[in-house]
Amino acid sequence: MKFSTPLNLFILLFLCLFTQATAQTLRVGAAVRVITPDPLLPVSGGIGTPKPSVEKKGDLFARAMVFEQGNTRFAIVNVDNLGWTSVLGNKSRALIKGIAPENILIGATHTHSAPDAYGFPDATGKNFADLKYLDRCVQQIADAVNEAITKLEPAALKVNVEEAKGKIAYNYYAPALYDPRCGVIQAIATTGAHQGKAIATLVNYAIHPEVIGSGRGILSPDLCGPLYSRIEAQAGGVALFMNGAQGGMVTADTRLEYGKEGQSSQKEANTWEECIRIGELLADEALRIINKAPVLDSPSIYCTSKMIDLPVDSEMMRYILTKSPLKYEYKKPNTVSTQLNLLNIGPAQILTVPGEALPNVGYYVKRHMATKMPFLFGLTNDAFGYMLAKVDYNSFKRYDYVTRTSLGEMTAEIYMDQALQLIQVSPKPVLK
Repeated sequence: MKFSTPLNLFILLFLCLFTQATAQTLRVGAAVRVITPDPLLPVSGGIGTPKPSVEKKGDLFARAMVFEQGNTRFAIVNVDNLGWTSVLGNKSRALIKGIAPENILIGATHTHSAPDAYGFPDATGKNFADLKYLDRCVQQIADAVNEAITKLEPAALKVNVEEAKGKIAYNYYAPALYDPRCGVIQAIATTGAHQGKAIATLVNYAIHPEVIGSGRGILSPDLCGPLYSRIEAQAGGVALFMNGAQGGMVTADTRLEYGKEGQSSQKEANTWEECIRIGELLADEALRIINKAPVLDSPSIYCTSKMIDLPVDSEMMRYILTKSPLKYEYKKPNTVSTQLNLLNIGPAQILTVPGEALPNVGYYVKRHMATKMPFLFGLTNDAFGYMLAKVDYNSFKRYDYVTRTSLGEMTAEIYMDQALQLIQVSPKPVLK
């Protein structure tokens, strides 16, 4: 039986519309891997010799969230570590199938109670990083992303940015100089057995997870662990944490008493119980913020990237990079190359930061982003120390440490310039 010409045209039009609609459906998947070393390893809170650990409080994780729409697919990964370099990240990217390497964002939560992933050398050039452990983490990260790809399913989104209330963070150098905004992205299944339930909830907030620190003999995800547990117990799905512009020195508010402006407290609660208090409070605030957001049934996504070059002017940072067993690659003398990503997820716009940007750098970039819902993923794709504006670099006694552990005077200036250029040439997020 032959169809009439009008019927043929109708069927063809229906198939085209169906194919287009299917191709533009947002799909999201998430997965988790435990990366706690067994037996326990020494933990690193920064430059220097890692400290022995004799117990753990919570597990360390690699947590992945994959987005797909039409021909666009990208992954966001958080790793419970002080920092995660592109040397390690690129090894995972090579093991991930189905996503372009430049579309895989890997960020560190910045816990100060995890094994050394930099390979910090001492004065003699000796380092204490466990390379076999790091190789296992590389594989686990890839496995988490590959599993998340297999779990892709149709999803709607909720997106919101709002100030997180309560005693969560403050600036150790000047208490009020930090960004209290918390950005949250939640993917919700729209079909299947889990319809209406959360696939994943991503929290973006600027804070140093150093409640416990590296000198207590404890290996821990710090406040991030209780945050994951609280969100997953309350909302379901997988919880992720991506840090923000927490440099100089936005830290967990563990103060038991308050000093004068510009002075720190001498009494702090540096305990696992305080990790639980802060992590759960931040989780509750994130859920409060996202619960009031509308459901976006057909949000659009976008991902782009560019490589930027940063000069390494600091002698100490040159020493670390050249002596590390990770074997950083240099395309130019005393210059590192790093990847900058820009994402649009519904009404949100996200920029990555390859280090610890100071709050004023973060505020400046956010102010120029093409959205009222700006996100900054700090310590993502690389973790090259502190990033100060040139007017702050070596300007105050308070900034001696962050200056010494920065690549150089122009690091943040180059980053801000390149980030703004990327914003200008990229499409704006769909604000709906």
